[in-house]
Amino acid sequence: MKKNFALIGAAGYIAPRHLKAIKDTENVLLAALDKNDSVGVIDSFFPEASFFVEFERFDRHIEKLKREQGLQLDYVSICTPNYLHDAHIRMALRSGANAICEKPLVLNPWNIDALQTIEKETGKKIFTILQLRHHQAILELKKKVEEAPKDKVFEVDLTYLTSRGKWYYASWKGEQSKSGGIASNIGVHFFDMLGWVFGELKENLVYEHSHDRASGYLVFDKARVKWFLSINYDLIPEEIKEKGQRTYRSITVDGEEVEFSGGFTELHTESYKHIIKGTGFGLEDARKSIEIVHEIRNAEMKTPEEGKVHDLFYKPKTKHPFA
Repeated sequence: MKKNFALIGAAGYIAPRHLKAIKDTENVLLAALDKNDSVGVIDSFFPEASFFVEFERFDRHIEKLKREQGLQLDYVSICTPNYLHDAHIRMALRSGANAICEKPLVLNPWNIDALQTIEKETGKKIFTILQLRHHQAILELKKKVEEAPKDKVFEVDLTYLTSRGKWYYASWKGEQSKSGGIASNIGVHFFDMLGWVFGELKENLVYEHSHDRASGYLVFDKARVKWFLSINYDLIPEEIKEKGQRTYRSITVDGEEVEFSGGFTELHTESYKHIIKGTGFGLEDARKSIEIVHEIRNAEMKTPEEGKVHDLFYKPKTKHPFA
């Protein structure tokens, strides 16, 4: 039987992946909400869906569907700015639906505790998108780690460079109180993947967490990780720029590259399939990565030690474009 969906945050960057996932799993979008009305993308998936720019009218419409047409929402997909996730998840559960929320699920670990209370009160479930756990290359890496000797500790380098223009700093993404900063906004799914593959976190050293980059050193049960994240185009390798690309992902494990540059486009659909089957990732699955990025955001910056720092850390620093 088809499931009934609503979507909050329909004009955002990630919304089309959720729209596609709802369609690919052969379900129905009844209504969508966004304060911005640049949502023509909906026509490619659900042209009959109702659309609202005001929360109150959206909320009233959901209530009318239930009372006048007997249409109950099964899921509300949440693609809004990070600092609003918590409130929109609550709205979904109180309306009688389960919630599917983009990463990061919330900004602070204690938000997870509060949401667990709402789950118990409503009997509904909160799911999050941890898409890298469905990526074939990461599944193979996890298997390799599980089959390694128990005392084996891997040496890992993680690099994620995803260029953003000046618009980024003018949007909510550029405000740490709203996005959680670089580590939360662009890195949280990588930190989730590291914890999922390599076990419990033992040490979290942070060397930099600025407007355009973040870097540090993580020690897990099974790995020592030098990591670097940035939205600065100047840091993209020249061979990537020459291809006209603006994103560079690299994970090396004991010096060997983990090839996961492709295979990203269908991961939201795969996530939705698991959620609808009841095997999606929930609050506790998200906790470790939320704790890691919260620690990074609030950490005292350390001076890097030799052998415990990513090479890109030493690249020239840049001023905030609005400074």
